[in-house]
Amino acid sequence: MVREEARNWFDGALIDLEEARSALSNRRNNWVLFAAHQAVEKALRAAFIALRRERPPKTHDLIRLLNELGIELPEDLKIGVTELTPYYTIARYPNAGLERPWEGISRATAERLLKVVEEVVKHVGELLGFR
Repeated sequence: MVREEARNWFDGALIDLEEARSALSNRRNNWVLFAAHQAVEKALRAAFIALRRERPPKTHDLIRLLNELGIELPEDLKIGVTELTPYYTIARYPNAGLERPWEGISRATAERLLKVVEEVVKHVGELLGFR
């Protein structure tokens, strides 16, 4: 049986995924990527709790979480997660990489990475028996 805490983290990932989709429909590409990052982070934290039965490391680095968790993702998803990781900061703060991230992040990038995130969350959910 999966701990309730893991389920709560995963449900949070689903909410953040919905927020990313909403942001896309509202043309807030920077917010798409921040919410998408949050969705992957929460799904991976759920996996830590469910599979490793331990607290995940205190980091927002998705690659570190993925590597320490030790689950395999298809190569295209791992590449997408690698690309998404820096948007935790870049998407939110002016001059953290883009002077005006709400203008500098293209819709194509937001759409492409959102598709990656949807697949990652689905993959983790299936691994945990949640979907």
